[in-house]
Amino acid sequence: MDAPTIAGIALTAVNSVLLASLAVVWFRNYQRFRSTMVLGLLAFSVVWLIENLVAIAFFFSSMSMLYSTDPLVGQVVLGMRILELIAVGFLSYVTLK
Repeated sequence: MDAPTIAGIALTAVNSVLLASLAVVWFRNYQRFRSTMVLGLLAFSVVWLIENLVAIAFFFSSMSMLYSTDPLVGQVVLGMRILELIAVGFLSYVTLK
């Protein structure tokens, strides 16, 4: 595996931890307030967490697929994971504050 792929896996793992934390907070808030908005946030975090876990599985199981060894693909995926980390970071900050 090349460096961008390893970095992509690491960022996906960090995103997964942040999303799991958000899901716990929003689950507790839903239990307390029973708001449909909080339920929507909880569903959003769970779906996005599943996407990240599938991405990690894909990184490990599909490395021999077409294009997976192309350095450009690794760089693009890394860029997307960085953007995701920024978005989840902002969301985590405002939620936990």
